[in-house]
Amino acid sequence: ALPGLLAAAPGGDAAAALAAPSEAEDLLADYARLGFTLGRHPLCFVRDELARQRFVTAADIAGAPDRMLARGAGLVTCRQRPGTAKGTLFITLEDETGLVNVIVRPELFEQQRRILLGAHLLGVYGQISRQGDVVHLLAGRAVDHSKLLWGLAAKSRDFH
Repeated sequence: ALPGLLAAAPGGDAAAALAAPSEAEDLLADYARLGFTLGRHPLCFVRDELARQRFVTAADIAGAPDRMLARGAGLVTCRQRPGTAKGTLFITLEDETGLVNVIVRPELFEQQRRILLGAHLLGVYGQISRQGDVVHLLAGRAVDHSKLLWGLAAKSRDFH
C-alpha cells in the first residue's frame, strides 16, 4: 500500500536537481562529521587571506628562532587547562603543514575566554619559545577567524 501511496504523491520520482557540493563544502562536512578529511586541508582554501594578514604556517613556526614575534593560525584540535598548570591554557592548532602548540597565560585567558574557548579557526599573535626542538607560541592576543571557514561553504543552497 505504501509504494502506491508514494507513487500518487505530487512530484512522483522526479529527481531533485541539486548542485553537487564544492570541494570546500565536502571538506567542512568531513570535519564536522569525522574530525578529519582525506582531502586537502581546509586551511589550503584560506591560506592566501591568512598570509595577507601575516599569519605564518606551522612549519614556519617550527623553524623560527627563540623570541621571534610570530602570528600562527589553525584549526583548534585540542584545548587543555590542567589543574596543575595554575590557570594556563594549552591549545593545539593544526594547519596544512602541521601543528602549533600555543601557551595562553591565565591573564590572557581571562581577557579573551570567549574567543579562546569558542573559535574553530584561531589566530594567535605571540612570541616563539624554543628549547631545542620543542617550540611553543606564547600567546599575546587571540582572534577568531572561524568566519573564514564558514565563508568557504557560502555557496547558495536556495530551494524554490
